[in-house]
Amino acid sequence: MGAGAISIPTTELRSRLAELPDGTAVVAYCRGPYCVYADDVVRTLQAAGREAVRLEDGYPEWAAYRLPIAALRK
Repeated sequence: MGAGAISIPTTELRSRLAELPDGTAVVAYCRGPYCVYADDVVRTLQAAGREAVRLEDGYPEWAAYRLPIAALRK
């Protein structure tokens, strides 16, 4: 969402862990507060020894509050 964010689908997370910077906390987010994918990501990251937390709300709420969003570059 923000500048410098790395978007990794849950299905690719295990194979792409090395792309995440060492020593930084990861904030997992989802479609909304009832989406369970972010919870799964936090468990996966913590099991791999990474610091991870879940964004309480999801992307739709973030955007609704007009918080900063960075577009993906191709």
